[in-house]
Amino acid sequence: MRKEDPDGQIIGSIFDYKIGEFRISSISLNKFQSLTIKKIVMKKYVISFGVIVLFFLSNNLYAQRLKEADVPAPVKTALIKKYPQAKKVTWEKESGNYEANWGGKSGEANSVQFTPAAGFVEIVNAIPVSSLPKAVITYVNEHYKGAKITEAGKVTDAQGKKWYEAEVNKKDLVFDEKGNFVKSE
Repeated sequence: MRKEDPDGQIIGSIFDYKIGEFRISSISLNKFQSLTIKKIVMKKYVISFGVIVLFFLSNNLYAQRLKEADVPAPVKTALIKKYPQAKKVTWEKESGNYEANWGGKSGEANSVQFTPAAGFVEIVNAIPVSSLPKAVITYVNEHYKGAKITEAGKVTDAQGKKWYEAEVNKKDLVFDEKGNFVKSE
C-alpha cells in the first residue's frame, strides 16, 4: 500500500521483508525512512554473513579434534616409539601437524607434535606455575598487572632446545630457558 502527496513524495507505505521464517513489516512515512529500513535489513545480512565466515575461519586456525582413525599410522607409531607411556591419547591437528595429548587431570599434561611424515616437532610438558623461572613471574606482574598465569609448560623441540610457555589472558607468552620474554602467540 502506497500513498503519495501531489509532489510525488511518499507519505505512507507498508513494506514487508521476509527473512527466513520471519516477516518484518514496517510503515514508512517517506523515501528516506524506507531506504533506512532496507539498509538495516542489508546490514543484518552482512553482519550475519561476517559472523559465519569468522566462525569457519577461526575453527580452521586453531586445533581441530581428530579421531584416532584419522591419524596416519606412521604418526601413531612414532608416538608409541618415542613415548611408550602415552595412554588415553587424544588427537588434534594444529598448523598442519598432528598433536597427541595425554596425562594429568585434563588429559593434556603432555602435548607432543609430529609432522604428517611422523617427524618429531616438540613436546610441551605442563608444569606448576610455581616451577616457572622467577623472571617469568616478574615479567607477567609488570606487563599484565592483575592477570594470573592460568597454564604453564616447559617446551622441548626436536633439536633439544628448551623454553617456557605461560598462558595469560588466553594468550601464550613464550620465554627462553632463563625466563626472558621472547614473544606472544
